Amino acid sequence: MQASLLMLDVMRAFYWFDEGLQAALRARGWEPITRTQSMTFANLALGVTRPAELARNLGVSRQAVSKMLQDMVERGWVEIRPDPADRRASVVSFSASSQRLRDDAVEILAGLDAVLGERIGADRLADLQATLGSDWGAPPEIDLDPR
Repeated sequence: MQASLLMLDVMRAFYWFDEGLQAALRARGWEPITRTQSMTFANLALGVTRPAELARNLGVSRQAVSKMLQDMVERGWVEIRPDPADRRASVVSFSASSQRLRDDAVEILAGLDAVLGERIGADRLADLQATLGSDWGAPPEIDLDPR
């Protein structure tokens, strides 16, 4: 029997939320959003604004991020501007016209939180939020293999 690995549990939880978000957005009439676009929105909400950082976090090439961001610009979801701190770089931000989409997404995610709270219990949900929201520090940079 394989032990449960927290990373896999966290990924499964992310997929649960993302699939619920995607279905609810479609039900509200929004055009489909890919998982990568959804993850890009999440990164922007966390303050990751440089395309190179987005590519690193998403595990895709800079070219792939550039193409995806251009599509998101054309849809009116994000804006790309020169970085005032570094003229060689650019920064991505939510566009003003994406506000309604973002409001719907926040409302849907809060609803998903409520559903999860009903399913696992309010106390367990609060513990989960506190645990995942706490500062874990930087990832360890040591060899965790004792061989």
